[in-house]
Amino acid sequence: MESENKILSGTIVKLIGGIYFVDVSDSVYECTARGSFRNKGISPCCGDIVSIEQTGEGKGVIVEVSDRKNFIVRPPLANIDNLILVVSSCQPSPNLLLLDKFIAVAEYKNIDPIIVFTKTDITPADELKKLYNDCGVEVFCISGGDEAIADVLKQRINGQVSAFAGNTGVGKTTLLNGMFPDLKEKTAEISRKLGRGRHTTRHVSLYKLSGGGYVADTPGFSSFDTSQYDIIFKEDLADCFREFRPYLGKCRFINCSHTKESGCAVLTAMAEGKICKSRHESYKAMYEEAKLIPEWKYKQYKKQ
Repeated sequence: MESENKILSGTIVKLIGGIYFVDVSDSVYECTARGSFRNKGISPCCGDIVSIEQTGEGKGVIVEVSDRKNFIVRPPLANIDNLILVVSSCQPSPNLLLLDKFIAVAEYKNIDPIIVFTKTDITPADELKKLYNDCGVEVFCISGGDEAIADVLKQRINGQVSAFAGNTGVGKTTLLNGMFPDLKEKTAEISRKLGRGRHTTRHVSLYKLSGGGYVADTPGFSSFDTSQYDIIFKEDLADCFREFRPYLGKCRFINCSHTKESGCAVLTAMAEGKICKSRHESYKAMYEEAKLIPEWKYKQYKKQ
C-alpha cells in the first residue's frame, strides 16, 4: 500500500526549541529533524532549503537538507543573497573600517553587500556613496520619510533572501518598518504564538515578503562584530576587496601581501587613484589581524 505521507520542499524560517518552522508555499509546517542529521554533523538552520515528510496536518519531519550556497555561523543563517549594511551618515558617524570588514565578510561568503546610508538629510553622504560605488558596491542614500528610495531598495531585494545589519541608532528598524509595514506585526504575532516573550528575539527568523523572498530578522547582526561570522585568512583577504581584483597576480612577487612591497600592482593602483586610500587602510588593518590567526586554526579550517 502506497504511503500517504507526502514529501514537500520548503525553507526553514524559524527554529525554536528543536522545532523547525518550514515554509512550504503558503503554509508553515512545524517539523522535527531526523536524528541521522546529528550523526552526520548537519544542523539545519534558517534559510536552509529542505525536504520534509508530512506526518499530519501542519506537521512534518525534515528528511533532507539541500547543499548551501553560503552559511554564517552566528546567528546561524544559510543561503543569503544580500547583506544590507545600514550606516548612519551622522549620529553616530560611520566607522569605515567596520563597514569594510562587513563588506569583506559578505564577499567571502558569496553574499552581495548593499550599503544604505541613513540620515542623509542631516549630513549628505555623496562622497561616501561615490567611494563605495567606485568599489563596485551598491549604495542607497535615504533620509526620514524618503519612500521613493526605500521602494527602489525594496524592488532590488524582491524575491531574494536579505539580512539587514546595523548598529544601534542608525535607523535600521525605522527603515525596515517603512519598507515592510507588516514586519513588526508578524514579529509580535510569532512571539505570541511561541509564547517565549523576549526570548524569541535571540533567534534568527525569516519573514516572507508579499512580493516573494524573505527578510531575515537577525539580532546577531545588531553590532558590527565580524569576528563571530567567519574567519578570513590573509591569503584570501585581497580577493574580498572588489577593486583589488584587476591587479591581483600582477605584482612583482608571487606572495605579495599588498601592504608595503615594491612592485605591488595594488599599491601602484592606489597611488594612481584607482583604489581609495581608506579602503586600502582597512585592508592593511584586517591583514594585520589575519596574521595573528594561529596556524592550527588555519589548518583546521582548511580541512573543513
